Amino acid sequence: MHGNEQKNPRIEDLDIQDKLARLSLVETEIAKVIVGQTRIVDELLISILAGGHCLLEGVPGLAKTLMVSTLAQCLELNFRRVQFTPDLMPSDIIGTEILEEDHVSGKRFFKFQQGPVFTNILLADEINRTPPKTQAALLEAMQEKHVSYAGEVHTLPQPFFVLATQNPVEQAGTYPLPEAQLDRFLMFINVDYPSETEEVEILARTTGIQDVQLRTILTAADMIELQELVRQVDISDPLLSYIARLVRSSRPTGASSDLVRDYVRWGSGPRAGQALVLCAKARALTSGHYAVTLEDIHDVAHAVLRHRILLNFQAEADEVTTENIIDGLLAHVKSPASPLD
Repeated sequence: MHGNEQKNPRIEDLDIQDKLARLSLVETEIAKVIVGQTRIVDELLISILAGGHCLLEGVPGLAKTLMVSTLAQCLELNFRRVQFTPDLMPSDIIGTEILEEDHVSGKRFFKFQQGPVFTNILLADEINRTPPKTQAALLEAMQEKHVSYAGEVHTLPQPFFVLATQNPVEQAGTYPLPEAQLDRFLMFINVDYPSETEEVEILARTTGIQDVQLRTILTAADMIELQELVRQVDISDPLLSYIARLVRSSRPTGASSDLVRDYVRWGSGPRAGQALVLCAKARALTSGHYAVTLEDIHDVAHAVLRHRILLNFQAEADEVTTENIIDGLLAHVKSPASPLD
């Protein structure tokens, strides 16, 4: 703990200390099933604690579905998976009204039947394969945390977390998410291939007899309490100013580097700054400290910004990537001399 860090009375609570200790056990439990991918699990936990949703991109076969279902089991959260297809309708996601009959009176009435969105963790597989109307229905539920149908509002369970996946290889017959909808995702996580050692371990585990018993580490109520605690994590004014400069420097109009001026069409909006603050706070909490540091911000910057910076045609021609732009921002935007000055 830093010398001039304000002590948060709730963090001193023994029950909170116990939940934070158990939070560190989640990764250990997931490792019983998932080989490697610790970085991905870290970012998923950060996103859940920060109260946001994730867009996850990776080729098929990297255990994305298994990772999310395992995480849900460790956190005792309800889990549903929906395979997005071109013929998927909004009602297939949010639900619909069905006609029922009262067996006593014989009267008929409409009853709302909840769709798969009424869960704690929803895996939206290949979200870019479904038309914009269905994408918009899910994104509205993500933003509002409720569903409106036939003039009635139906509140979603809490906590509510959407993990949407997309395949970066196949683009034929897909409906890419517009930038405004991408911005609704707190983090964009890239899933890469495992290392050679990890791949050997995967082969050994998945081709033999495996009987793994997972423990429940935290409950839904625990996660809601930890989400509230994230917002109480301290962040200094100099670091808030640094985040604002970082986001503003990603825009060509306020660029501090030639890299942004030459290759960025649109930079990050104010929501990016909010996401950086919340994710940095969540990262601080998972790391066991209760004030945001510069390292926390840098650690989450790529996942928060990579889908909020739109490159121009010149960037494609010169093979400049969003990762290059973010690296440039972190290298050139002046940071506070001390995280808590």
